[in-house]
Amino acid sequence: MASKKEKEILSKIKILLTQEFDNPEDAFNFFDKNNDGDLVRSEVKSLLKKAKVGKFIRGIVSSKLIEKFDESDDERIAWKEFKSAIKDIA
Repeated sequence: MASKKEKEILSKIKILLTQEFDNPEDAFNFFDKNNDGDLVRSEVKSLLKKAKVGKFIRGIVSSKLIEKFDESDDERIAWKEFKSAIKDIA
């Protein structure tokens, strides 16, 4: 079961994705700065910053999100994994 803090962070991400982008693919492409088809830790931290997640916990949260949604165990979130994560958040 998600903690109160986890729910709060996921809510901030959901708000960002629904209010700032037309669709999840636009959001993914925006944060995939090097256009390699994956979100690495620094790109996830950028997403969290835009979602107004506090600087102090951004590093921890980015690691936890990758750990939770990285199905291929490559320490990256691919587009397929991102789509799956969005379903969990929405």
